[in-house]
Amino acid sequence: MTTILAIEDDADLRELLRFVLEERGYAVATAENGREALECVLQQMPDLILLDIRMPIMSGADFAAEYRTRYEQSSRAPLIVMTAAEHAARRSTEIGASDFLRKPFSTDELITLVERHAQARLSAPAAGA
Repeated sequence: MTTILAIEDDADLRELLRFVLEERGYAVATAENGREALECVLQQMPDLILLDIRMPIMSGADFAAEYRTRYEQSSRAPLIVMTAAEHAARRSTEIGASDFLRKPFSTDELITLVERHAQARLSAPAAGA
C-alpha cells in the first residue's frame, strides 16, 4: 500500500487530505509542521510527501532542507509542494520538490498528481537493483 505523508498546518485541510486519499486506498500519515513531519519520516519513510510551505514551528522549506540533509536521494520520497504562492513552480524548484499543487486545488487535481507520482515511484527501479 502506498503511504503518503501530508504536512499541513490547517487542520481542516489536513483532514480533507487524509479523507480523500484514504478513500482512494492510500495509507495517510499527517503532520502539522515540519518538525512533526521529520519525526514521522524517522518512524517510516513514506512513498510520497505533500508539503505545505508556510507553517509555524518549522516551515516547509526548512523541512525540505533538513530532509535532504538527513536522507540520501535514493531513499527519499518525492515532495509535492502545496502552496498559494504566486510563483509556485519556482518555489517548488528552489526547495527540490518534484512537483507542486497550487492552492486552492480540487480533489481531482490532488488525486491526479498523487497518482502520477505514486505510479512513477512504484515503477522506478529499486536502489542497487
